[in-house]
Amino acid sequence: MQANTRAIYMLPYYVWIVLFVVAPVVLVAYYSFFDVDGNLTLQNYRTFFTPVYMQMTLSSFWYAFLVTLFSLLIAYPAAYLLTRTKHRQLWILLIILPTWINLLLKTYAFIGIFGTYGPVNALLGAIGIGEQQLLFNAFSFVFVSVYIFVPFMILPIYNALEELNPTLISAARDLGASGWTTFRRVIFPLTLSGVKSGCMAVFIPSLSLFMITRLIAGNKVITLGTAIEQHFLVTQDWGMGSTVAVVLIIAMAVLMLLTGGFGQEVRHGK
Repeated sequence: MQANTRAIYMLPYYVWIVLFVVAPVVLVAYYSFFDVDGNLTLQNYRTFFTPVYMQMTLSSFWYAFLVTLFSLLIAYPAAYLLTRTKHRQLWILLIILPTWINLLLKTYAFIGIFGTYGPVNALLGAIGIGEQQLLFNAFSFVFVSVYIFVPFMILPIYNALEELNPTLISAARDLGASGWTTFRRVIFPLTLSGVKSGCMAVFIPSLSLFMITRLIAGNKVITLGTAIEQHFLVTQDWGMGSTVAVVLIIAMAVLMLLTGGFGQEVRHGK
């Protein structure tokens, strides 16, 4: 009886998963086997494994890695300071608030900030550096991406730090460990689950960015997300766009499996 009741309660969840997760993926995979004329073919996958798309794939992973790395370098100290400050709930709210703002609005805001007549260029002119081209390059793309994703890195690291037993840190210091040794041998290994979750929360969405590449980088940065957008909205080659999407989905699934296995090894090693 209890099992039947539980199955009934879980039914809406299963329906949601099938309709909005499984069905779209199956549909994308189906379209990937058709060319622009609607003929069944494997040519889309052959085309993907050409130098042009391989370079695009490497570029996507490289920029996703940079965004994740800089987000981590900012987020870990910020999360650590949050656990040591007063009014931490207020600070967490201030970190979360920007995530409630539409991504397009934030992107356009940075176009104004980094623009020729924006405040950043005004400041550079005031200190004698002069006007600089801050938009439409890799720097602006990485900077804006880090700003957008860094809250998603801070929160899981903060939660991991909050769960850390403070007596372990005290024990390390009592045994003569320096601050750096305590961080390297105690704090960081025990919060690695939060780091892993944060990295996945940043790295995976970064692989498929396309709006920022168009508006901020001016298509100077080309990613797989850009290719998908171009194929679906510009060239109308849904088959090739679906093929790129399928490869991206597989890559994301593999990354999640690998990091999941890594997390288990860390936990077992504690």
